[in-house]
Parts: sequence; structure tokens; C-alpha cells
Amino acid sequence: MTMRPFHLAFQVTSLEAAEDFYAGTLGCPKGRRSSRWIDFDFFGHQITAHLVAALEPPASNEVDGDKVPSRHFGVILPWQEWQGLAERLEGASLDFTLGPKVRFEGQPGQQGTFFISDPSGNQLEFKSFKDPAMIFASGTDHDFT
Repeated sequence: MTMRPFHLAFQVTSLEAAEDFYAGTLGCPKGRRSSRWIDFDFFGHQITAHLVAALEPPASNEVDGDKVPSRHFGVILPWQEWQGLAERLEGASLDFTLGPKVRFEGQPGQQGTFFISDPSGNQLEFKSFKDPAMIFASGTDHDFT
């Protein structure tokens, strides 16, 4: 499988807070910027924070017993890197939307996951699969509603 960098544009209510969070807290290198937007290298992908006046509150869906924000983005990391990031963020006393856990344990698609929010309330999910073949596991239906 060939991996291609993706681009994602998302809304923030403060470029300064977004820069502190993405560049400072997460360590994402900064790219181009203007007075209304800023690019970041999000684990090899280009994300662009666009300044807006306000955001709508996010909805959620039930997934494996948790209320998961339905509007979110994130990255799939190697297991050790995922664990290291979780430990670093826990050590920084960051509030997790959903703390680090293993979801779908013993089932196809088993994964480590956690959710955090940026200063504007955008939800980010960080995942890891011990077996990378499970990233696109098919034939599973995890309907927990």
C-alpha cells in the first residue's frame, strides 16, 4: 500500500492558541501562515488551521462503550510512538476527551486509542495497531448502540 500525505483544513477560534497547541504541545513543525490561517506538518500530513469566529459543538457516537466525537481527525502511529505520546501528554497534565485505552480487544481491528481536543475544541484521535494489517480490517461490524 502506498501512503500519501493528506491535507485537512479545520476551524480554530485563535491562531495563537492553535500554534501553541500544534507546534508547542504536539511538536508539529509550522509551515506557511497568514493572518487568517497557519499550516502544520501533522506527522507527515499537511493540516491548516483557519480562523473563524465560533465553532458548533461536536456530536458524538457510541463506540465500544465510549461516546466518541463524530467529527475528529488524527493519526495512526507505531505502537511504541503511540505509547510514548500518551505518556508525554499525561505527564503534561493534558485533559483527555477519552484517555488511552485498547478498543475492540481480542477482535479484528484491535487498537490503542485516545482523544484530546485542541484549544478550539477540535477533537483529535491518536491510534495504534500492534498488527498494521488490522487498520483496514473488513468483515467487522462494531455497532454498540
